[in-house]
Amino acid sequence: MLRRALLASAVFALSLSAWERKPLANAVDSIGITVSDLDRAVDFYTRVLTFDKVAEFEAAGEALEHTTGVFGARTRTARLRLGEEFIELTEYLAPRGRPMPVDSRGNDHWFQHIAVIVSDMDAAYRRLRAHKVQHASTGPQRLPDWNPNAGGIEAFYFRDPDGHFLEVLSFPDGKGSPKWHKSSNKLFLGIDHTAIVISDTEASLRFYRDVAGLEVAGESENHGTEQEHLNNVFGARLRITALRAASGPGIELLEYLSPHDGRRFPPETRSNDLIHWQTRLLSGNAEEAARQLRLARSAEVSAGVVAQPDEQAGYRKSVVARDPDGHAVQFVER
Repeated sequence: MLRRALLASAVFALSLSAWERKPLANAVDSIGITVSDLDRAVDFYTRVLTFDKVAEFEAAGEALEHTTGVFGARTRTARLRLGEEFIELTEYLAPRGRPMPVDSRGNDHWFQHIAVIVSDMDAAYRRLRAHKVQHASTGPQRLPDWNPNAGGIEAFYFRDPDGHFLEVLSFPDGKGSPKWHKSSNKLFLGIDHTAIVISDTEASLRFYRDVAGLEVAGESENHGTEQEHLNNVFGARLRITALRAASGPGIELLEYLSPHDGRRFPPETRSNDLIHWQTRLLSGNAEEAARQLRLARSAEVSAGVVAQPDEQAGYRKSVVARDPDGHAVQFVER
């Protein structure tokens, strides 16, 4: 009897372990950015970068407060599309959050950007210059051919009106998704990935790969004058790990092997602060996502699983937590 009980217990443990390894994320739905002035932000993303606005709504009440962790919140949100990918811009009408630190750098741990794919880097740079965007790189950089995984990629960092980092990116033949190489008369094609600065790749992989279920799609170690001028960080040497779900933009982990002076994510950050970005992952079961996040000891942003009272948010339930470095991730159930 005891032997059968131990065997049954072992089978149950193995089954539970297998269930815990089941991917939580079916897709990367969108990237959320907190902005100070929604009308100004929508104008910038639609007029300069040619996003299309597909929805706008206002929210308030307990469900919003419990989702964002901000008491008394009232928000305006616009959902924008470029190609097949989406971003959501959210302005907090109340309470207002803290502005972007004026000295934010590319290796600070609150760094996050979206990489917009362009069909012609020279034309994209001319357009951005014509609209007087704020540079974050010194200019477009072509990564060197000695780097087998990144050689030939052209990239440029700049900022939106609130100081959020953005990137335009062009892949050479043989690199990037085949969809970025299809013939197009458009300059801005879509979003390849969102990139986040992290402190420890292995710790981040335990969150995004082992808990969320994203798959590693590529790795690279980048350094040299081109990388330094792209990130505008002297001595930059990065370990880069690309992860992907079944669909949607990827998530790119940027670990600075040097220098080590990037500042930690402020622990007091709230969803209405302008350094707050939120990556939304589609999940089949919000309660299971919350359970696994608790097992992983992830810090919560939301008050557990929160049900939405109406359909304007585009999902029924969600839970929001922070990754090991403080970046917010929302798991939603539709």
